[in-house]
Amino acid sequence: MAYQHKLAEKLTVLCDRGRGVLVRMNHIKKTCADPKAKPSFLTDKAMESAIKHINKKFPNIDFRGSTQQLSGVQKQKSAVLEVLSSYYDSFIDVMEFRDHVYELLNTIDACQCFFNIAINFDFTKSYLDLIVTYASVILMLSRVDEKKVLVGMYNCAHEMSNGTSDPAYPRLGQMIAEYDHPMKKLTEEFGPHTKAVTEALLSLQLVYPRRNLQAEQWRGAQLLSLLSSPPNMLSPVTCETMSCEYLSLEVMERWIILGFMLCHSSLNTNQASQELWKMALRSGLYLTIIREETINIHKFSEDFFDGLKGYSKRVADIKECRENAIANCGAIHREKRIYLRHALKELCKVLEDEPRLLGPKALFVFMALSFSRDEVLWLVRHSENVPKTKTPEDYVDSQMAELLFHMERLQTLLHQHKPIIDRYHLLYLSQFDALVINDTVQGLYVCPEEESVLMSSFVSSLSALNVKQVEKGEEFDFRAIRLDWLRLQAYTSIAKAPLSLKEYPNLAKIMNMTQFHTRLIDNMDGLLQETAELSILCYYPRVFEKMFFQGSEDVAMQRYLISFPVLCSHFSQSAHPLCPEETEAGEKRSLKLCVTFLEEIAKQTSAVVLEICAEQCKLNDQLLPKHCAETISRARNKKQKKPPPKKGEVQKDKPGTESHRKDRVIMTNMDKMHLTLSELCTTFTYYPDFTVYNHIIIPIEFLFSQLEIRLNKIIVQMVNYNQATQEISRPSDLLAAVRAYTTSLQTLNRYVSMDVTRLVRSVLLQQTQPLDSRGGQTFTTLYTNWYLESLLRQASSALILHCPTMHCFINQTTETEQSFRAEQFSDICEMRALAELLGPYGLKFLSENLMWHITSQVAELKKLVTDNMDVLMQIKSRFDKPEEMVVLQKRLTGSENVLKRMTIIGVILSFRAMAQAALEDVMKQHCPFLMGPIANLRDFVFPDTEIKVTLGVYELASAAGLQCSIDPTLVAAIASMRSDNSSKEEECKVAGLLLIFIAVSLPILALDTNSFYSREHGGHQNNIHCLATAINHLSAAMFTTLNENIQQHLKEFLLVASSTFLQLGQTAEKAEVKNRDSVYLLLHQIVEGSPFLTQDMLENCFPYVLLRNAYREVYKTFIHTLG
Repeated sequence: MAYQHKLAEKLTVLCDRGRGVLVRMNHIKKTCADPKAKPSFLTDKAMESAIKHINKKFPNIDFRGSTQQLSGVQKQKSAVLEVLSSYYDSFIDVMEFRDHVYELLNTIDACQCFFNIAINFDFTKSYLDLIVTYASVILMLSRVDEKKVLVGMYNCAHEMSNGTSDPAYPRLGQMIAEYDHPMKKLTEEFGPHTKAVTEALLSLQLVYPRRNLQAEQWRGAQLLSLLSSPPNMLSPVTCETMSCEYLSLEVMERWIILGFMLCHSSLNTNQASQELWKMALRSGLYLTIIREETINIHKFSEDFFDGLKGYSKRVADIKECRENAIANCGAIHREKRIYLRHALKELCKVLEDEPRLLGPKALFVFMALSFSRDEVLWLVRHSENVPKTKTPEDYVDSQMAELLFHMERLQTLLHQHKPIIDRYHLLYLSQFDALVINDTVQGLYVCPEEESVLMSSFVSSLSALNVKQVEKGEEFDFRAIRLDWLRLQAYTSIAKAPLSLKEYPNLAKIMNMTQFHTRLIDNMDGLLQETAELSILCYYPRVFEKMFFQGSEDVAMQRYLISFPVLCSHFSQSAHPLCPEETEAGEKRSLKLCVTFLEEIAKQTSAVVLEICAEQCKLNDQLLPKHCAETISRARNKKQKKPPPKKGEVQKDKPGTESHRKDRVIMTNMDKMHLTLSELCTTFTYYPDFTVYNHIIIPIEFLFSQLEIRLNKIIVQMVNYNQATQEISRPSDLLAAVRAYTTSLQTLNRYVSMDVTRLVRSVLLQQTQPLDSRGGQTFTTLYTNWYLESLLRQASSALILHCPTMHCFINQTTETEQSFRAEQFSDICEMRALAELLGPYGLKFLSENLMWHITSQVAELKKLVTDNMDVLMQIKSRFDKPEEMVVLQKRLTGSENVLKRMTIIGVILSFRAMAQAALEDVMKQHCPFLMGPIANLRDFVFPDTEIKVTLGVYELASAAGLQCSIDPTLVAAIASMRSDNSSKEEECKVAGLLLIFIAVSLPILALDTNSFYSREHGGHQNNIHCLATAINHLSAAMFTTLNENIQQHLKEFLLVASSTFLQLGQTAEKAEVKNRDSVYLLLHQIVEGSPFLTQDMLENCFPYVLLRNAYREVYKTFIHTLG
């Protein structure tokens, strides 16, 4: 008879089904409580009358007599059916689940089954789980406020569409109406089952009190300690209630409290029931139904018993237990957590050192996990509802990170050393369990055929196991054995069974132990889910985050912070196949929490790292040459025996004094930062990667990202650019600071395995671009803006001079003091530092901005040429006729403007040449093996080479800092100016006439008093020596874009310029004669700087003797000035 009932199979299926239905009810409640997620019909104003009518008349809704109120449903009946079908089906699932539970519970009562958690563990556990799950489903159903509307509206739409109501609606409506007061109806239903439920609950007397001990008793018994008894360290852990040892305390309390409420009559008739019930009531204030849904134990129980006659004493017991719980349970659980932290830490250390102990001591690990999980869950559900107490700090644990970490560590050890556990317990099963089961079976007085077959299969299956199976990596599956054992428990727990299990406790003991051993081999994840699953934290994000931030403020806890993001990898365990809609939301929630934790850890770590770098940068700054003057002066005064400084003057400490230690106990700020860094970096070393909902998370990448973001910001801040005052750090100072940061960052490798070189390379490469990866400004942009807006703008006004002799820009001597010294930002050292920082990419960006300014000047020059087109054409054809030239020159307009704009272009190109030369030096230093081939390739470009090939090679050479006869960047800029409407002939004509315009305008420079050539500076006082650079580069670029002969046009320019200069030599006016010799030198500079002109060409049109005399005169003036 027992075989036909299939009690074991039904219990297994219904328990799983019940969990799924419970999850669906919870999902419906949360969905309907969320205005964004709830069905749109519930918030539609057109549906308000229908909703009110359905709520009022449910479940007897007269569709035909309520057409006016239900008109909104009539209009959208198809949409209502489509949207609400899943909700309706979920409520149908509840009804069907209830029917099956009724049937099974009645069958169990009819069979008069025996329940004892210590003997038929799985059978009793499944029975109690089913009862509590069913009660939880009904309680959750009662918490869905919109259930009547959802069911009633769906049925109305169904009747409107099909002409008849849904067949299941009458029973479903009645069920929902009956459970308006769920506990009243539930107690009526469970009245007939009181005997069986009470028997199952009272069997917990053997387990629950032992599990509910206080920390002092744990400490006295040295619970979970492997070191308490060294002689027994290798002995396997065995006991008569193996599976009960890691049974969750929260689960037992839920059984006791809900079970005795459903079958409350035993509380008045059985003293043992009262004691067990009161013990559970004293252990806490809240009980979890599912996830974040809880009940206030005492209020819920008191409200229920208040409505029953003869239960006034129970109400008094509840009040007494509530006061006791408020006064004591917070401190009790705090002490438990403290004990468990130390116990788990010891357990982890021992097992890490001797992982082979995981074989005999595996039970200790699961007990430790179960105990810890219970304490974590207790704190989580009470943290949201802290009672009014004198010690609210008992409900806050800033050291929770350590407990969570050790729980994760134990799970990792179990997975990591799974082969050890498999090998040990496979031998245990085949060489001990199988033999003991066989002996026990042989000692049975009665053994029916069905039971005999099952027990024989146990022995044969276990005896056939071999260690070689583990070595070969075979997969084991003992589910059949465990299900057969559950069947055997069901068969032997019936009152009239020939073989009664309670008469053979030894058989139950060995089979329960065997079941645990099989689960260690093939169902480790299932065991861990029972004992260590903390997915409930996903539904308490505020509590979870609060625990994290409290731990992050404690330096001792920072090494354990990784446990919080790792915990997010377990949140997927809370999902159930019956509710796939939750998966996406659960994934987002888990990833969000995980990313939040990792980013916060990374932010704290990066802040400490960069703070250390900043301190090292300050120390490094003290060693820079710019600070040595004071030290030298002090040493010199000491040598000359000058009097020491007055008392008011504070002498600076020498670099290095910060390292002197008078007492090693005293911790400096740097020591504290290194300690914090060590703790934070340790947390990254435990888990190189983990998976959250199929997303692989690599914690160290979060640190990399945060360091990258912060380092970018810090480097930009170190530039100290002030747009208002145009102040900025010298490139050499910034380079020294960047090198100091880079050197200091390399020490990070001592703490954590991280590619610091990749970090630095990534940051510095981003800084060579106009914007970094997050759209922020870089030092490339800042320096480009500063050099253009400050240095070159003033150089264009001749307030700053280009000094070829010193290869830099210098300040012009003026009455007003300038805000900066140009040579401190443009000498060879600074330009090399700038090239080192900006690199080829940054200098390319700088060049492009320089070219934009040049093209704007060229555009204006072309306008001036166009305005004077006719006159220039005549000058071009008559430059060899002095009399006519004088008249034509007077007709030209804008000659000074042309020279001024060309000087600006020359200044810009001179600055670019300095930057290119600095880049060449830097590139030769960093990669000489690359520069050689590039230089050779440039030298192999001949005049007859195709222009595209030439420009391609020159672009490569220019990017490496090499000087080219044609500037490819300038060519590209000039080419971009050409419009579609302009013809090549017109452009060529304008370009040629521009050179003529410049040539005939040059003599005007002699009138400027600042056109004096300075031998000291190697240039003119108004930067007109830059005209040579401008003419050579601009002509080469313009005629390259037009595919014209550059040399021919420059020869023509030379002829016109020589003619005008010779005419200048014939004048006798003092104003024009004064700086004539200085202006003559321009011709020599143009030829000297051009790859297309030679001295022979100059000699043919301008006597060398004039140049020689000019040099003599300007040098005489220089000597005379010094005299």
